[in-house]
Amino acid sequence: MLKCRTLGLLEVTAGHGPVTPTAPKVRQVLALLLARRNTMVPVPAIIAELWEGSPPRSATATVQTYVYQLRKLLQTDSETAAGTGPVVTGATGYLLRVAPGECDAERFEDLTERGRAALDEGDPRLAADLLTDALALWSGPPFADVAQGPFLQAYAMRMEERHLHAMELRIGAGLRVGRHRQLVGELKELACVHPLHEWFHGSLIIALQSCGRRSEALQVYQRLRKVLREELGLDPSPGLQQIRQHVLTDRVTTADLSLLPG
Repeated sequence: MLKCRTLGLLEVTAGHGPVTPTAPKVRQVLALLLARRNTMVPVPAIIAELWEGSPPRSATATVQTYVYQLRKLLQTDSETAAGTGPVVTGATGYLLRVAPGECDAERFEDLTERGRAALDEGDPRLAADLLTDALALWSGPPFADVAQGPFLQAYAMRMEERHLHAMELRIGAGLRVGRHRQLVGELKELACVHPLHEWFHGSLIIALQSCGRRSEALQVYQRLRKVLREELGLDPSPGLQQIRQHVLTDRVTTADLSLLPG
């Protein structure tokens, strides 16, 4: 059984201990197979990932060598002989078998989906717990210590977007169960790291106003408005403008989260 950590540093363990390869190109092949786990990855796609349009003449043979090295690391000789190991050779490429629960990215997506469903079903407390568990699986950017060609870069970007969405869902669930004070500090940090992200700013405004900090909430709006105008020549979204009006008239509720873009 494999245990694969991909949301941060790449770490793979098998029944006999750590098996993460050290050679950069072999690590890159492993990362690509993990990103496309349980799906046949054609040899040309592996070549494009490793050499980005400038492959050596021996590229196909070199890929075969890298996969051979992975097979030696990830499975026993008896598994290789019986064809039961995780590394599968097909007519056009290679596949990495990953069972349910063996990859952190799969667990993250499952927990996120369950959290979203709980939120839709009106159980924000359960949603907050599930989404907190999902986000705890992250220790950094996907495959943070692996060289990334076009396919891995695209995968990492997609997972980062899902990470942001899970954060939005978890914060929304937390606000709905009254965790305004606990979330203010985190939302301030997120608004600073993502200065154009209206959802984080809007959630911070709602949290501050719910804590009785109206002047700070209005300051957040004004700062965002200034940045949007300077960077993009735009005003805040209509929903965020409406939340500002609710702050001015002391009518902010967590239902205002539905006014935010995204």
